Amino acid sequence: MKLPVIVASLIAAFALSVAAPASAQPVLKVASTPTGSPFTFLDTKTNTIDGVMVDIVNAVGKEAGFGVQIEPMQFSALIASLTSKRVDLISAAMFITPTRLEVVDFSQPIYSYGEGIVVPVGDKTAYVNLADLKGKRIGVQVGTAFVDPVQKSGLFSEVKLYDTTADLMRDANAGRIDAGMLDYPIAAFAVGRGTFPNLRMVTTFKPTMVNSIGIAARKGETETMDKVNAAVTKLKANGAIDAILKKWGLI
Repeated sequence: MKLPVIVASLIAAFALSVAAPASAQPVLKVASTPTGSPFTFLDTKTNTIDGVMVDIVNAVGKEAGFGVQIEPMQFSALIASLTSKRVDLISAAMFITPTRLEVVDFSQPIYSYGEGIVVPVGDKTAYVNLADLKGKRIGVQVGTAFVDPVQKSGLFSEVKLYDTTADLMRDANAGRIDAGMLDYPIAAFAVGRGTFPNLRMVTTFKPTMVNSIGIAARKGETETMDKVNAAVTKLKANGAIDAILKKWGLI
């Protein structure tokens, strides 16, 4: 009569021992975008999101003691997905701005850069600022920090908004807009690889919207953000973040 009890106890103990390693490390859902090389992009060979911010959040998770599950989505949906608790973190090319800080919390800065301008290769003008582009049709990505300044400038004959940087650059490459404004490293990466052969970077342009990107968490989730910041601090100190930036050609 005692045998079934013993067997049941052994089975229960075995089940607990198997479940323990899986439950020992929490897995956080991390929102990233499928377009935005080299920061985040869809690797069509593996059908997974890859890039600078994916490598960094994976390194942060390893250091902080949590697993990472990348959730791909459009840039404009990132913050809403975080605040609605569909995901736990954002790791993408997202500027730390006062407006966004009212809604979410950011880690310490990870990398800084400004806006870049792409124009057709046939346009040889040495543009320096937005005023030099007056009257042109310009493209900007929805949800980025560049939209408001461009729209409020009143300089352009048309401001066309795009869901992705790839869509923006395809239209610029096809001549459907005269210029595109987007994150400089993303534009330079695509142009440098020859992805859009009809475009050139405007190397004379002086960015005025220089800012830093970081990992975002929901407002007030201090325990998560403290772990992320501690990990980022250590990864900066031991050279791991610089190694990732170097891997992707950013330093």
